[in-house]
This record gives sequence, C-alpha cells and structure tokens, in this order.
Amino acid sequence: MYYKEYGNTKMRVSAVGLGTMRYDDAAISEGRLEACAEIPLYAYEKGINYFDTAPFYCQDKSEVITGMALAQMPREKVYVSSKTNFNAMRAMGPLNRDTFRRRLEESLTRLKTDYLDFYHLWCVLNLDAYEEQCSLLYPFFEETKREGLIRNIVFSAHLQGEDIGQVVRTGLFKGMLIGYNALNYRFRQSGIEAAHASGMGVVVMNPLGGGLIPQNPETFSYLTAGTDLTVAQAALRFVASHKEVTVTLAGCTSKAHVDDAVKAVEGLVEHPAKEITAQLEGKGIGLNDLCTSCGYCNHCPKGIQIPKFMDAYNQKMLTGDSAQIAGRLDGHWGIPKEQAALCVACGKCETLCTQHLPIIARLKEIAAL
Repeated sequence: MYYKEYGNTKMRVSAVGLGTMRYDDAAISEGRLEACAEIPLYAYEKGINYFDTAPFYCQDKSEVITGMALAQMPREKVYVSSKTNFNAMRAMGPLNRDTFRRRLEESLTRLKTDYLDFYHLWCVLNLDAYEEQCSLLYPFFEETKREGLIRNIVFSAHLQGEDIGQVVRTGLFKGMLIGYNALNYRFRQSGIEAAHASGMGVVVMNPLGGGLIPQNPETFSYLTAGTDLTVAQAALRFVASHKEVTVTLAGCTSKAHVDDAVKAVEGLVEHPAKEITAQLEGKGIGLNDLCTSCGYCNHCPKGIQIPKFMDAYNQKMLTGDSAQIAGRLDGHWGIPKEQAALCVACGKCETLCTQHLPIIARLKEIAAL
C-alpha cells in the first residue's frame, strides 16, 4: 500500500481509503451485518487504514457495521472519520450544544471508539450554508476537540474551486472532503490546490463520478492509456496520483472492489494537479453537469424520481442523442417520461443538488420529448 501524510498532522494514511456507504444493501436488509463487516476487515488486511463513514449511510447502519470491524483492529493503527451538520442533528433534536454532543456520542458508540480522528462539518452546498452552520457548530467542534473526543476538525463540501478556497483561507480546518474526478476536475482543481498549499489534508469522494466512468468504459478508455488497469482502476489512480490529494475514497461492496482499489495505487507516482490534468485536455470529456446520482435531490413534493430522470439525461450528454433519454427511462428504470411534466418548479431539488444542476429545465425538456 502507498501512504501519504495527511496535511501537517504527521498522520500517515493510505492513498486509498474505504468509503462506507456502499455496503451490500441486500445483506443489510436481511440483517447480515457481519457479512458487510468483512469488507473493512479485508481492506485493513490489504493496508487500507482510513475509514470514512457518517450517519444515515446504508440504511443508517454504516457506522454500526464499520464499528464491528474497527473493534477487531488495533485502534492506534487506523484513522476514522464521521460527520455532522444541521440535518444530522435535527434527526435527534434542536440545533444546540446538547444535540451536537448526542450526535457525536452516538457515532462514537456505534463505531466502538473513544474518539474520532476526523469529524466533518458535513455536506456544505454553498457559502451561505457554510457560514450559517459554521457560526453555530464550530464552537461545539472546538469544545469536543479539547475534550479529546475528536482529533481534527474538517469539512465536507460540494463547492466550486474558488468557494473552496474561501473556506480554506479561514484557517479553521485541518482537512477537507471533496468530490473530484476525471469529469469535474476543472471546477474543483483550484480548491484542492489551495487546501494542499495551506497544509490541509485533502480526501476525495466520488472518484468514479457516481459510477458514470466505469459504466461507460469506451467513453473513458483514454484514462487507461499506457497501463494494464481497468477504467475504474485508472479513474482511481487519476485522483490518487495528484500530489494535492491525500486519500482517494473507494466505495466497496465486495472484496473484489477492495482489490481494485489497492491495485489502482500500486507503484503510485505523484505529480502536481496541473501536470496530470494537462494530459487529459482534448482526450475526453470533462463535464461538471453530469448527474452523479448522489440522491440528495430526491425529495420532490410531486413524487418525481429525480435521480432517475437525471441519470437518463446523462445518456443524452454522453451520446448526443436525445432519444437515449426515453430509452433509459423506459428500458432501464421503467418510468414514463410523462412523469417529468408533474414538475411545479418549486426549486427544492435544485436547492439540494450538490452540483447545482438545472434540474427544472431538464425535466421540462424531457417532458417535451
């Protein structure tokens, strides 16, 4: 395993980490949590020592499953992160100090640990949301850090590059978690460069573009040039080879997925972001307007299954053929395109979208096909 230093913390973390929101859904529904816990245990055996989790992942069982595995590892040899924000707190009570502590204490109990190495201000969608949540919650982060319940205060965001830079320049955080991949690198690169230059650790989620990259191997075959890697492995290496990136998270459902992640960083050579991305220019697509199916938008008051409609719209963007939208909706999802016409343009989905996509306009376009 290849290891990097997490910012200026002197912590040596694996170049790939385990993202724990991909545990087997069927096994969880059947109550076979022990089977899921085999994945982080196997990851540890393969040299992975960074584990990222959060409340609500995997039917709200991710922290529990990860904790089952962590209890069988030497705690001082692994690094564990979890998250909180207004939404996570509202599930337990009012937005105050006591609720913050209950949320944190529940994560610690589930993870079977006395402390977290990294605790994230979670899912910052824009600077207004950042300022609102940080002003209330940051003192609670500091208090629990003084008590030793958390070691490092970090943040998780879906901001664009310059907005990331603004948060970085506050000097409040030891690291960040950000979505970065071969699709959106142009829009986030300046942010990871700013974080790295300031001495922060940079952890990357969504390195496979929400599955879009491995699901379209021909489109992204340019990533594998000169290697013996699969498209998925090459996409992971693309991110991990950035000098500015500390940990690349791989969401793993099976041991084979863990093996893919480990192979992706064998013999890793690091280069500055600008050098790596310069080699991609003109070789493939680099878009920030493909939906990555994160599902945050899926709260339509009219019941429109927005992530599935946006997935179908991706097909048009990848192929240039509008007919692919209806084909995807009908043949893959079994949803009539006419459902898109139910949209009342309330804007809730666009407010929640981590990529700030024009969802309303896309639904209108689909309805008019």
